[in-house]
Amino acid sequence: MRFLNTVEQVGNRLPDPFMLFVLLAVFAILVSWLVSSFGVTVVHPGTGEKLAIKSLVSEEGLQYILTSMLTNFTEFKPLGVVLAMMLGIGLAEKVGLLETAIKKSILNAPKSLVTYAVIFIGILGNLASDAAFVIIPPLAAMIFATVGRHPLAGLAAGFSAVGAGFSANFIIAGTDALLSGISTEAAKSVDSSVIVTAVDNWYFMSVSVIILSIAGALITEKIIEPRLGVYQGKIEKKLDEVSPLEGKALRNAGISALVFIAILVTVLFIPDSPLRNEDGGIIPSPFLQGIVPIILFLFITVGVTYGITVKKITKSGDVAKFMGEAMKDMSGFIVLIFAAAQFIAYFNWSNMGTWIAVNGAELLTSINLTGIPVIIGFTLLTAGLALVIFSGSALWALEAPIFIPMFMILNYDPAFIQAAYRIADSSVNIITPLNPYIIIVLAFMKDYDKKAGLGSLISLMLPYSIIFLVVWTILLIVFALLGIPLGPGVGMYLN
Repeated sequence: MRFLNTVEQVGNRLPDPFMLFVLLAVFAILVSWLVSSFGVTVVHPGTGEKLAIKSLVSEEGLQYILTSMLTNFTEFKPLGVVLAMMLGIGLAEKVGLLETAIKKSILNAPKSLVTYAVIFIGILGNLASDAAFVIIPPLAAMIFATVGRHPLAGLAAGFSAVGAGFSANFIIAGTDALLSGISTEAAKSVDSSVIVTAVDNWYFMSVSVIILSIAGALITEKIIEPRLGVYQGKIEKKLDEVSPLEGKALRNAGISALVFIAILVTVLFIPDSPLRNEDGGIIPSPFLQGIVPIILFLFITVGVTYGITVKKITKSGDVAKFMGEAMKDMSGFIVLIFAAAQFIAYFNWSNMGTWIAVNGAELLTSINLTGIPVIIGFTLLTAGLALVIFSGSALWALEAPIFIPMFMILNYDPAFIQAAYRIADSSVNIITPLNPYIIIVLAFMKDYDKKAGLGSLISLMLPYSIIFLVVWTILLIVFALLGIPLGPGVGMYLN
């Protein structure tokens, strides 16, 4: 507890998040100039291209800073995802749908199961991709507040599940297809007949859902909640029992959701569906690529249905009014994103992220470890690199061409190495400052604690990150030592 309190105190002494990202952007500019002055270069392991560290204190760098500033902001992927999702979620929240749904489903549920349910649903929520970062944490905070527990504990549980448990799921998702494709390409340099499929980590990731749900719930109840203590703040909304009109509205919203899903499933499974890929599959497909708009339309559908029933929506202009109110709540987030987008863009443009990843990988290779220790070493290295490269696919695109061939020569199955990578990358998702969704969660956090800063959030997330990494790595070792397949026909070593 003293260690976490120290992390919080040190972290909260940092500048306001907006100024912090401004200072980080300045730091990236200066470091790029310093490193580039030594003529540092790096060979991209995927393309073989020789990349120089580019200085932002140069003619080219100055031109980039000035000409990219607006596009860095407007094309920053989380910005569109968050604002679009909040149009739907905000509408549902403003008309009272979310509040009623929580009252109906949680108030009468056994309190002992609430934490496990939040973690479990949060982990499975990665099916919605990045949209889960926007949906799950604030709902989890509301759930905890509703049942008389500290809302920040709920927020922490929701964010940890979505972020640190990002790779785990019972269902094959887009992440499986994306990473396995990169792994297959990397494996071709050693054996062109080796193919890593989207289901090669399926068994392992399915078991991981259960293990991480238990670990996450125990962390929340044994570490996070005792540290937070009793919530002393004021909950703006006091939840009463569901009224007959609210119950009717919730039923109507549920019916509209079922109709929406039925239409979606029908369109998805008709012959030659436009939502499927050219081969008739779902992974990848326009359906998965369009999951955010689909969720947006779902929330709008149920929100409008609920609002009409309770008579909060009486004319078409009311829909836009409630959406506008939701957008007002996002103004602070938009300001923060402007600064964060610049820092991340500068860091990537300078090639410093690639340089750090490649040199770290070469360091691990030079140690020449074998067996389980080298897998642990690779996992720890990846965790460290993931702190400076948030995009999981981008980091794997850098690591896979180096480590997949190296481990295949030692007879390791590339799908096993991919699983180790996914553990490390997911576990540190929630503590890296380069995760743009940390800004969003911090904004949600300030709803319950105006004095909360980046240190407050990281001190809450650190136990989840460390324990998830340790528990998940042990689970992988157990699979390896007992010869349990990670997926159909996939073990630690090549056959």
